[in-house]
Amino acid sequence: MLNSEKIGNEFYQNLGMLFYAVAMVDKNVRPVEVKRLRKYVRQHWLDVDGFEDEFHTDAAYQIEIVFDWLEGEEKDGDEYFDAFKEFYKEHPEKFTPKLKALIVETAESIAYSFAGKNKSEMLIIFKLKQLFKH
Repeated sequence: MLNSEKIGNEFYQNLGMLFYAVAMVDKNVRPVEVKRLRKYVRQHWLDVDGFEDEFHTDAAYQIEIVFDWLEGEEKDGDEYFDAFKEFYKEHPEKFTPKLKALIVETAESIAYSFAGKNKSEMLIIFKLKQLFKH
Protein backbone atom coordinates (compact mmCIF):
# COMPACT_ATOMS: atom_id res chain seq x y z
CA MET A 1 0.00 0.00 0.00
CA LEU A 2 1.37 3.39 -0.92
CA ASN A 3 2.07 5.80 1.89
CA SER A 4 -0.46 8.28 0.49
CA GLU A 5 -3.14 5.57 0.40
CA LYS A 6 -2.30 4.61 3.97
CA ILE A 7 -2.61 8.24 5.05
CA GLY A 8 -5.85 8.54 3.05
CA ASN A 9 -7.36 5.60 4.95
CA GLU A 10 -6.05 6.94 8.25
CA PHE A 11 -7.54 10.33 7.41
CA TYR A 12 -11.03 8.85 7.05
CA GLN A 13 -10.60 6.56 10.04
CA ASN A 14 -9.68 9.57 12.17
CA LEU A 15 -12.73 11.42 10.88
CA GLY A 16 -14.80 8.45 12.02
CA MET A 17 -13.28 8.85 15.48
CA LEU A 18 -13.96 12.58 15.50
CA PHE A 19 -17.59 12.21 14.44
CA TYR A 20 -18.09 9.44 16.99
CA ALA A 21 -16.66 11.75 19.68
CA VAL A 22 -19.17 14.43 18.65
CA ALA A 23 -22.10 11.99 18.78
CA MET A 24 -20.91 10.42 22.06
CA VAL A 25 -20.07 13.68 23.86
CA ASP A 26 -23.43 13.58 25.69
CA LYS A 27 -22.77 9.90 26.61
CA ASN A 28 -25.36 8.57 24.17
CA VAL A 29 -25.18 7.92 20.41
CA ARG A 30 -28.70 8.22 19.03
CA PRO A 31 -29.99 6.55 15.85
CA VAL A 32 -30.76 9.95 14.33
CA GLU A 33 -27.08 10.92 14.76
CA VAL A 34 -25.95 7.75 12.98
CA LYS A 35 -28.46 8.41 10.20
CA ARG A 36 -27.18 11.97 9.80
CA LEU A 37 -23.57 10.75 9.61
CA ARG A 38 -24.43 8.21 6.91
CA LYS A 39 -26.28 10.88 4.93
CA TYR A 40 -23.27 13.21 5.07
CA VAL A 41 -20.85 10.47 4.02
CA ARG A 42 -22.96 9.66 0.96
CA GLN A 43 -23.82 13.25 -0.01
CA HIS A 44 -20.50 14.95 0.69
CA TRP A 45 -17.58 12.72 1.64
CA LEU A 46 -17.63 10.20 -1.23
CA ASP A 47 -16.79 12.99 -3.68
CA VAL A 48 -13.86 14.45 -1.72
CA ASP A 49 -11.12 12.42 -3.42
CA GLY A 50 -10.40 9.21 -5.28
CA PHE A 51 -8.90 7.25 -2.40
CA GLU A 52 -9.94 3.63 -2.15
CA ASP A 53 -9.27 1.15 0.63
CA GLU A 54 -7.67 -2.25 0.08
CA PHE A 55 -11.08 -3.65 -0.98
CA HIS A 56 -11.40 -1.01 -3.74
CA THR A 57 -14.21 0.73 -1.89
CA ASP A 58 -14.24 4.49 -1.53
CA ALA A 59 -12.10 5.21 1.51
CA ALA A 60 -14.70 7.68 2.80
CA TYR A 61 -16.72 4.66 3.95
CA GLN A 62 -13.98 4.23 6.58
CA ILE A 63 -15.77 7.05 8.42
CA GLU A 64 -18.85 4.84 8.87
CA ILE A 65 -16.90 1.65 9.52
CA VAL A 66 -14.87 3.21 12.34
CA PHE A 67 -17.93 4.99 13.75
CA ASP A 68 -19.88 1.72 13.86
CA TRP A 69 -16.97 -0.15 15.42
CA LEU A 70 -16.50 2.50 18.11
CA GLU A 71 -20.22 2.44 18.86
CA GLY A 72 -19.82 -1.23 19.72
CA GLU A 73 -16.95 -0.37 22.06
CA GLU A 74 -19.19 1.98 24.10
CA LYS A 75 -16.28 4.07 25.33
CA ASP A 76 -16.09 7.75 26.15
CA GLY A 77 -15.51 9.90 23.07
CA ASP A 78 -12.81 12.14 24.58
CA GLU A 79 -9.95 9.81 23.71
CA TYR A 80 -11.14 9.67 20.10
CA PHE A 81 -11.23 13.45 19.83
CA ASP A 82 -7.66 13.46 21.15
CA ALA A 83 -6.64 10.81 18.59
CA PHE A 84 -8.10 12.95 15.80
CA LYS A 85 -6.26 15.98 17.20
CA GLU A 86 -2.94 14.11 17.11
CA PHE A 87 -3.54 12.98 13.52
CA TYR A 88 -4.36 16.57 12.55
CA LYS A 89 -1.15 17.84 14.15
CA GLU A 90 0.89 15.16 12.34
CA HIS A 91 -0.70 15.82 8.92
CA PRO A 92 -1.91 19.44 8.79
CA GLU A 93 -1.27 19.56 5.03
CA LYS A 94 -4.12 17.08 4.48
CA PHE A 95 -6.64 19.57 5.86
CA THR A 96 -7.45 22.20 3.27
CA PRO A 97 -9.75 25.08 4.24
CA LYS A 98 -12.53 23.40 2.22
CA LEU A 99 -12.05 20.09 4.09
CA LYS A 100 -11.97 21.83 7.46
CA ALA A 101 -15.26 23.55 6.61
CA LEU A 102 -16.84 20.20 5.61
CA ILE A 103 -15.56 18.55 8.80
CA VAL A 104 -17.07 21.29 10.97
CA GLU A 105 -20.31 21.23 8.96
CA THR A 106 -20.59 17.44 9.39
CA ALA A 107 -19.84 17.64 13.12
CA GLU A 108 -22.42 20.41 13.60
CA SER A 109 -25.00 18.47 11.62
CA ILE A 110 -24.52 15.43 13.86
CA ALA A 111 -24.74 17.63 16.96
CA TYR A 112 -27.92 19.36 15.75
CA SER A 113 -29.64 16.14 14.65
CA PHE A 114 -31.10 15.34 18.08
CA ALA A 115 -32.99 18.20 19.76
CA GLY A 116 -30.45 20.86 18.79
CA LYS A 117 -26.97 21.30 20.23
CA ASN A 118 -26.54 20.88 23.96
CA LYS A 119 -23.74 22.39 26.04
CA SER A 120 -21.35 19.44 25.70
CA GLU A 121 -21.85 19.33 21.92
CA MET A 122 -21.27 23.07 21.66
CA LEU A 123 -18.02 22.64 23.59
CA ILE A 124 -16.63 19.88 21.36
CA ILE A 125 -17.52 21.89 18.22
CA PHE A 126 -15.74 24.88 19.76
CA LYS A 127 -12.66 22.72 20.49
CA LEU A 128 -12.68 21.51 16.88
CA LYS A 129 -12.87 25.05 15.50
CA GLN A 130 -10.04 26.13 17.84
CA LEU A 131 -7.91 23.20 16.65
CA PHE A 132 -8.39 24.25 13.04
CA LYS A 133 -7.32 27.84 13.77
CA HIS A 134 -3.80 26.72 14.70
